[in-house]
Amino acid sequence: MKKIAVFTSGGDAPGMNACIRAVVRTALYYDMEVMGIMRGYEGMIEGDFIELSAPSVGNIIQRGGTILQTARSSKFRTPEGRAEAYQNLIKFGVEGVVAIGGDGTFSGAREFMAEYPQIPFIGIPGTIDNDLYGTDYTLGFDTAINIAVEAIDRIRDTADSHNRLFFVEVMGRDAGFIALNAGIAGGAEAILMPETPTHLDELVKSLEDGKRRKKKSSIVIVSEGEEEGGAFKIAEKVKKQIDFFDIRVVVLGHIQRGGAPSCKDRVLAARMGMAAVEGLRSGAKKVMVGVRHHDIVFTPMEKAIKHHQDINVEMLKMMNILAR
Repeated sequence: MKKIAVFTSGGDAPGMNACIRAVVRTALYYDMEVMGIMRGYEGMIEGDFIELSAPSVGNIIQRGGTILQTARSSKFRTPEGRAEAYQNLIKFGVEGVVAIGGDGTFSGAREFMAEYPQIPFIGIPGTIDNDLYGTDYTLGFDTAINIAVEAIDRIRDTADSHNRLFFVEVMGRDAGFIALNAGIAGGAEAILMPETPTHLDELVKSLEDGKRRKKKSSIVIVSEGEEEGGAFKIAEKVKKQIDFFDIRVVVLGHIQRGGAPSCKDRVLAARMGMAAVEGLRSGAKKVMVGVRHHDIVFTPMEKAIKHHQDINVEMLKMMNILAR
């Protein structure tokens, strides 16, 4: 294999640039050329390819976002769009592709390879949600939870000063990994997330018990995909049942995605980027790179997409015990 391509797709995640850097420099080490595809599958269809060199990925390891940019492509979901993408890959002499993204990215790669198996894809899990099967951690998750914890610590100072109850909404439309980890680390009184049912009566009772124990403030972490509809709706319902707290809502939103990646995410990006290139060289395809128990592993994309990582039941138990 003499020439490969790399692209980022879906939501951006801290560590994507560090991963691009690792892919490029590993490929150059093995005397391979590297093309960067701008804006994911959309750029693949439009032929928006750029040549990447060692200097072009210099000084990006610490940067958030992605220098290749990212976009969602409705056209790639059509056979015509995938045909155009294939023609451009052939035009630029690409023999293998590294796809950095999440569920949607891997679903697109799998569908493409079913029609054009001669160009292998290897996926790298770049998503802050940490919900992909086949890896203990996805790129961006560690940074996202650290950003969330820092925000929760700051909110706690204000909550204590004003006798307030804060509902803090974090990202996680389909998974509560950010909510659970940030909530435990931030000492939250309750954590509401998609994987567990929300019982507002129990939440109110827990807040009342805390008040009786002289708690000056409370923080409830809400994952955006929680079944009641998010922090604002829950706050409105709780406000009707308690009057001993001044209630506020904070939505952290996209600040969890931006900013410099953590040390852990940079190292993870380097390992996964290098493994993806070496995987292509050894003939691997239709797989996602992951790290399980500190070791690099390859999981079939089909499995990574269909089987989401489960919430740790011990952490759920810990949350309930320590929040009292």
